[in-house]
Amino acid sequence: MKHLDHFYIDGRFVLAAGRTTRKVISPVTEEPVGTIAMGTARDVDLATAAARKAFQSYSRSTREDRLSMLRRILDLFDQRAEAFAQLTTLEMGAPISFARNAQIAGSRAHIADTIRILEHYAFERRSQRTVLMMEPVGVCGLITPWNFPVLQIVTKVIPALATGCTIVLKPSEYAPISPMLFAEVLHDAGVPAGVFNLVNGDGPTVGEAMSSHPDIDMVSFTGSTRAGVAIAKAAADTVKRVHQELGGNSANILAPDVDIETAVTKGVLGAYRNGGQSCTAPTRMLVPRQLHDEAVVVAKRAAETVVVGDVNDEATTLGPVMNDRQFERVNAMIDEAVREGATLVTGGSGRPSSLNRGFFVRPTVLANVTPTMGVAREEIFGPVVSLIPYDGLEEAIRIANDTPYGLAAYLQCRDLVLAKEAASRLRVGQVMINHPAWDASAPFGGFKQSGNGRECGEYGFEAFLEIKAVGGLHEG
Repeated sequence: MKHLDHFYIDGRFVLAAGRTTRKVISPVTEEPVGTIAMGTARDVDLATAAARKAFQSYSRSTREDRLSMLRRILDLFDQRAEAFAQLTTLEMGAPISFARNAQIAGSRAHIADTIRILEHYAFERRSQRTVLMMEPVGVCGLITPWNFPVLQIVTKVIPALATGCTIVLKPSEYAPISPMLFAEVLHDAGVPAGVFNLVNGDGPTVGEAMSSHPDIDMVSFTGSTRAGVAIAKAAADTVKRVHQELGGNSANILAPDVDIETAVTKGVLGAYRNGGQSCTAPTRMLVPRQLHDEAVVVAKRAAETVVVGDVNDEATTLGPVMNDRQFERVNAMIDEAVREGATLVTGGSGRPSSLNRGFFVRPTVLANVTPTMGVAREEIFGPVVSLIPYDGLEEAIRIANDTPYGLAAYLQCRDLVLAKEAASRLRVGQVMINHPAWDASAPFGGFKQSGNGRECGEYGFEAFLEIKAVGGLHEG
């Protein structure tokens, strides 16, 4: 049992005595694995004051000093990688192999990529007769989700540190244990007092206080579209910068020329990644109508290869969804789809028959789904794939774009000229053609109600910079 009865403020782990506490529930066992103290607006005030004071000196730190600090962070992160993986499995139920090879390995890759960018980034440049100075935006309020509890912290905190910003972090109250280990890494790496602060709590209390705080210059949030709207409204009165990475319901278009066995199998397994709890999960598989029935057979076979169960077994490929609310929601969406006329190919609502506890959802495939059904309109965040037949690529693109979201899309097509043209018409922030290798430096973010701004790579780095135009320095 992990007792997180402290916050990290102004370079110290501060006892949060007298605060309301909350149990951290394992989605595998449905039993408590820890308790956390829940912060208040007063805690946000203290953390923000520390960050504001530290900004005066840290914003003027040298590139070399920040690089040395980030390299120490990376070294300590590597030393504790297995501990991070074990905690990720404990608090959110990610299978240990996925925790190690994706959640934590991906986090490491983002730290290393930020170091690479900082080594060569031009903080001062000339544009015609004007000198442009790229300066840290200020005190940043960072609000992170539970589905990638370490990686999503890394993609915000590390570039903020690299650019000279100071930070108040609120991790998800559903997965707060690994974030506290991350705070220990930063502390041990010698991050100056006040530069990084962590306050646990919920959105309506701590999140709202951060979003509306007059001394926080920027809020970066990853989570649901509903919460993103509330944060933007709370931030409006202080006219702070707001970056949001919100929901998605990504289309996976299979062109008529694909190898159906390979394309469908990769699409199904990709949708089940992280228990389906990824905002870019390719949950809507758009299939040429003449290939639909063949795709159903392949999708069923792929889904039934998934290993559900002991998350500490390296052979397990699918863990539970995060909590009881998510478990009930995913199952309700499956049942609703069947009532609306979708064909249940495999899976269905309820736990797998081999399990009697935990928020495990059966790996599910639905066929003959239409674009108006709930599973085709809403974010699912569970291991569910919907096969949607289409007639012609024009209709496929229209269906893919006919959603409030615009985070990601996938396209399986042998004709890369056609694929590039189709990608240019998809209203999303990221298009993945033929399942390419993951690129830590690719900018990540969406169109429409999937948010604004970008994380990762150089664009994510620049999210934490302001541009100052200085005239009169031109020579000649």
